[in-house]
Amino acid sequence: MSTLVHSPVLSRPAAPARATPLDRVLRRAALARLAALREGRLVLLEPDGARHVFGPGGDPQVTVTLASPRFWRAVTTRGSVGAGEAYVAGDWRADDLVALVRLFVRNREALAGMEGGLARLFAPAGRLLHRLRDNTRAGSRRNIHAHYDLGNDFYALWLDPSLTYSCALFERPGMTLEQAQHAKIDALLDALELRPGERLLEIGTGWGALAERAARRGALVTSTTISAAQHAAAAARIRRAGLADRVTLLQQDWRDLRGRFDKLVSVEMIEAVGARHLPDYLAACARRLEPHGRLALQAIVIQDRFYEQALRSVDFIQRHVFPGAFIPSVGAILGAAARRTDLRLAAHREIGPHYVPTLQAWRTRFLQRAGEVRALGFPESFLRLWEFYLAYCEGGFAERQIGIAQLVFDKPRAHLPRP
Repeated sequence: MSTLVHSPVLSRPAAPARATPLDRVLRRAALARLAALREGRLVLLEPDGARHVFGPGGDPQVTVTLASPRFWRAVTTRGSVGAGEAYVAGDWRADDLVALVRLFVRNREALAGMEGGLARLFAPAGRLLHRLRDNTRAGSRRNIHAHYDLGNDFYALWLDPSLTYSCALFERPGMTLEQAQHAKIDALLDALELRPGERLLEIGTGWGALAERAARRGALVTSTTISAAQHAAAAARIRRAGLADRVTLLQQDWRDLRGRFDKLVSVEMIEAVGARHLPDYLAACARRLEPHGRLALQAIVIQDRFYEQALRSVDFIQRHVFPGAFIPSVGAILGAAARRTDLRLAAHREIGPHYVPTLQAWRTRFLQRAGEVRALGFPESFLRLWEFYLAYCEGGFAERQIGIAQLVFDKPRAHLPRP
């Protein structure tokens, strides 16, 4: 089982029943910070019955109920990461987790002090741990194992039947999640102008849905992943589909790939590359393409104005869900491509709003199958971790704090007559 299950945040001792003098001091400091809310409304209920109301009203509105005074220490010493850890530990609950995330995103500037103060004293340790998870060849394998090798049975409980773990594309009202995932894959293959007989390289196999769909179009697909669990499941999928003659599945790091391809696609894998390796990754993609080649990337992106700040911080997801992860900005991707490659941007499509219904569907299915998640051996704290993670992401996309960019790049001879 993944090392995530054994993270300290998942194995705390029982919460103390009474607040210490330090808890009371930190409580006063946190309440003073919350008084800065300028949008929405937060109702905070304490174990002793005390009730606090913050914000002018209007949406988003949320009620938070505290179960332990340890909450105050977590928030004041570790900011939003500490708040997430306290949720996982059962120190608080909310009637609407997504609304809470949206509330704090909207009040980002007013609540900036929550990430300051004592939290600044603990931030260097978090940054050091994140740097130790650098996505070298060995580091990437450890980081990918920690998330994607939780078990294929786990992901099959709450992903759609195609086992696609990325933003879907709800092109029409009433689409199922599986239909929307197929629509996303088709949109990327259409953007590549993929033709029968062309050689397609996919970096980041997932569970094989894109490779299968591309092969059914007549493409010759080479797909790579460094997740052992995903590789095994994708191989079984391709065999069942009778496409083994059109699909080659590898277990290679992107740095070790060889050969040239007509087209290249990578869906929400760039986040596992790391900021330090972003230019090298794009250069490697360019090297794998023929002079007439085309590249399609789907990436989770942060607004350019927040990118540098995000590089200097470590959030809850990086700490406890996706070790070694980072979120690039469109500007960072385009800048790295301009400096290190001959790729030219051909198209840019933003589909971030589609992640909201995607995440809603995942979280609903995850909570509905909670009993089966427990039966796989995961503790209650793990369920709270994943509930918080999915809600955290949904709130960020709902407020457009983060988005999804589908970027298409051409090599210099794309669309010119081929020799």
